[in-house]
Amino acid sequence: MDMPGRLLRLLSLLQSRREWSGRELADRLGVTERTVRRDVDRLRSLDYPVTGTTGTAGGYRLGSGTHLPPLQLDDDEAIAVALGLVGAAGGGVSGMADSSMSALAKLEQVLPARLRPQLAAVSSSAEAIPRPGVPQVSPDVLAVLARCCRNQEIVAFDYHGRARGATRRRVEPHQLLTLAWRWYLLAFDPGRDDWRIFRVDRISDVASTLHRFTPRELPAPDAATYLVESFTSAQYQQSVHLTVQAPAHAVSATFEGMVRGIVEPVDASSCVVRFSADTPALLLTQVAAIAAIADFAVDHATPETAALIAHVGGRLAQSFSRRDQTDSEGQYSDGK
Repeated sequence: MDMPGRLLRLLSLLQSRREWSGRELADRLGVTERTVRRDVDRLRSLDYPVTGTTGTAGGYRLGSGTHLPPLQLDDDEAIAVALGLVGAAGGGVSGMADSSMSALAKLEQVLPARLRPQLAAVSSSAEAIPRPGVPQVSPDVLAVLARCCRNQEIVAFDYHGRARGATRRRVEPHQLLTLAWRWYLLAFDPGRDDWRIFRVDRISDVASTLHRFTPRELPAPDAATYLVESFTSAQYQQSVHLTVQAPAHAVSATFEGMVRGIVEPVDASSCVVRFSADTPALLLTQVAAIAAIADFAVDHATPETAALIAHVGGRLAQSFSRRDQTDSEGQYSDGK
């Protein structure tokens, strides 16, 4: 890697985390610690406020500053930022539509001249449509949670659960995730000695405790896998079990949103699938998706879910029966 490219990589690393040791930076960049020290000096000469940290090994931190050089992004990064800001307007973060457009305008002013036309093209020709009914989260809450995740700081907040009032929690934040336009915080809760998933729209009065923690090993390959598996294995008030005349992989491909069924193959051409959710309507959507690709038998369903599926199925059959009858009568009259 040439020196300019290495400096950009070093700057990116310093921006991604609160503090790095010299050895960690050297390993990431594939150079010696002496080279890292020289590159840090070059960044300082460009007015980037890189400060040294004390400790057994010492390290580096990128401080805040008011006189920074133009923002350095390559072409792909500029497009990614622009698309991300446009997409944020359609997500579940309150006030993001106006903030995203304001941020795009400011971003265009600090980018190198060669990238400004691309950014302007994206911002003027792309638009995100907000999804109705999505719980809105505060950008301030997201900012505090994100900072605590990055800095490995214990965070405290009030959590408004489904079954009871607000409880005060102190957790070790691991990562923020978004699924089906909803935001979640994955964290380890020392008070319960277990990992927990919190809906961010139910979090309030959030604050960093300024106490650092040592990250724990996540019991999953990654945070996204843990989130999906948690939703899949959780037991909610409503459930339905089906035997489907289709391969397991074909049934799994129909899953969308937060409701993910547990699929167990019976043989090469059939499987059993179990769904669980808060409301019968969520399960109806999944059952309808499976009905579109294969025949199935209902092995079990909670009463409310069974009633809704039967009611909607009957109404659909009746409506299409009337339409077919009307079409037939119209064809008979025309022929006569």
